[in-house]
Amino acid sequence: MEIDGGLAVKVLTESGRTHTRIAARELRELVERIGGADDHFLVVQRIPERPRVFIQTARAEDGAYDLQHRTGSVPHMWVTRVTDPGLVAEVMVRWARQEDGWDAGVTWEREEFGLPEEPPALAPEVAARAEGYVRELLRDGYLGIEALIGETVYLMEGREGSSPLSPAQARALVERLWLERVDEQEAWAGPTGPDRLERAFTALEGAGIVARENFTCCRGCGMTEIGAEVEDESAVRGFVFFHHQGTRAAAQGRGLSLYYGGFDGSEQTTTAVGHEVVAALTSAGLSAEWDGDPGKAIDLAPLEWRKRLVG
Repeated sequence: MEIDGGLAVKVLTESGRTHTRIAARELRELVERIGGADDHFLVVQRIPERPRVFIQTARAEDGAYDLQHRTGSVPHMWVTRVTDPGLVAEVMVRWARQEDGWDAGVTWEREEFGLPEEPPALAPEVAARAEGYVRELLRDGYLGIEALIGETVYLMEGREGSSPLSPAQARALVERLWLERVDEQEAWAGPTGPDRLERAFTALEGAGIVARENFTCCRGCGMTEIGAEVEDESAVRGFVFFHHQGTRAAAQGRGLSLYYGGFDGSEQTTTAVGHEVVAALTSAGLSAEWDGDPGKAIDLAPLEWRKRLVG
């Protein structure tokens, strides 16, 4: 399956970098390059992620590729060894596209292993409170499964720093509610408000405006930290972002405020960037409210916040 010319997958590399919705050509390049320092393996997961559904490969010292895939919460994995990186890449691309017979061309063996024990059931009041946190974070839509597990344990901590639920209990809860949300979003007719916002930010990024969604905790931190997002100062003119608190407001139906500016600090540049942001939002089908004052945020009228999960 491909979205806007890219595969509906995310690719995690040993260095920690994640590549999202890349083209088949780019996935092939990532496979063929592995083997160097901090670049021995990669893991490919669906978008949206489904727990323990993935295909991955690692390059051994002899140059061969260990290729593995798993189909969910089952006590086994399918494994094979391939010497041709082109074949590895082709199998992974077919898997990403969910083609019939994607696993053909190699000989798979079944590798058995045990599943972890089910965690103890949560007390009803603990389960209800934790579920409330998870559902709220899922509505925000930006955290993946692992981050959700860590955040849920953290939010449940008491004054002494201990949590009434373990990471294993949090995982069971998060994965259940995650899959409910994934099933729910399959019925969404697109594009949604967040889809349009992502398109606008992508266009701005391509035009030399650093554009960040769900960036930092608040406006002050965002204005302080946005400069660190610049890789090539000669290639950018300004920035736009919204923060975590803004995401929560949007998810609760209270609209969204965008903060913007120019890196030279002038009102003239800030105003020009503001107009570019409004134009991009309008082009993406969003309704922006801004009177041209560089000291005021750009507001999006309350929009139905249906943020698609990635993972």
